[in-house]
Amino acid sequence: MSHTPAISRRSLLTAALTGAGVAVVGAGPADAHGRPHRRRVLVATNEPWGTYHVKPLLPEARRRGWDVVQLVPDLSGVQPGDPVPVATLDDVPRADLLVVTGAGDWPADCAAALKRLPLAASSLAYQLPVEAPRAHEFRRRLRVLTASSPAEAKVFDDYLGTRRRVEVVGSPQTDDLPRHAPEAGTVLVLTSVTKSDGTGGSAPGTELLLAAAEKLAASGRHVLVGLHPREDRTLWERYEISEVPSVQASARAEVAVGIPGTVFPLVAAVGVPLVGCVDPRLQIPDYLLSVCSDTITDAAEVVAAAETARPAPRDVLYEAAGPVGGSARRLLKSWGRAC
Repeated sequence: MSHTPAISRRSLLTAALTGAGVAVVGAGPADAHGRPHRRRVLVATNEPWGTYHVKPLLPEARRRGWDVVQLVPDLSGVQPGDPVPVATLDDVPRADLLVVTGAGDWPADCAAALKRLPLAASSLAYQLPVEAPRAHEFRRRLRVLTASSPAEAKVFDDYLGTRRRVEVVGSPQTDDLPRHAPEAGTVLVLTSVTKSDGTGGSAPGTELLLAAAEKLAASGRHVLVGLHPREDRTLWERYEISEVPSVQASARAEVAVGIPGTVFPLVAAVGVPLVGCVDPRLQIPDYLLSVCSDTITDAAEVVAAAETARPAPRDVLYEAAGPVGGSARRLLKSWGRAC
């Protein structure tokens, strides 16, 4: 399989929704005194304090003059200096829309508590194609449903049990993709989360990935680690840990090796070949595996898999990653229609 230049991949993906239209920027309805009020969207996620899914939306929200606020159960999990505004259900600000990114307990609780707000659902992280136990509580209220890619849209529809059209908007994390400029011998290791906590669950496979990283280092590769925001940093301190998000860090890598997750299609969109470390206990949607050049179940396989890895084919990439460029604009435009 030949290597496809990164610019061609971006051009193909961007072209898919070229001409989708630019949303009108400006204030929403006027308040009681005739002054335009600032539109405010509340977001509730399956990872209650996981603001990293909302952070990429902030530049577009500022451009529109919107406030995007994440709902959290309390302030205990809020990190100092986090740029994402938060609020609890005890001090919910006036809002125009509630967006749930899943149907876990926290989003479902927020939907139940805020029954008078218009409701939308947007997939900002991968789910499994199995109907969530609490999806039935609010799915009839949903005015808009969005997902990053065609494949993710199918999974999200199954997860919510809606049997409705899910708009494909792309991922805001690909709105500023770096140009792939790999450094010789550099492998990006993409972690998941070793231990579950109040913010969210974990994925099996860390032991396999740690062993694979050791094999890569022993073979002479430079291991650059892209940490999941909730991963235990101390497990990976023997290697270089990227100070920038994994999608940006991937520009330096000849190949990426990791536990398949939401970031995989985004790294593939940069043009980086991927090798998936697949623990038998791990449940992974097929579209995340589709962007992998190879998968391994034994660390002894990783060096050979990394040497032969090739970028995902363009048709596979679009199906898994969706359109690149303008994704935050398309997402907020959809939310605006639901208000």
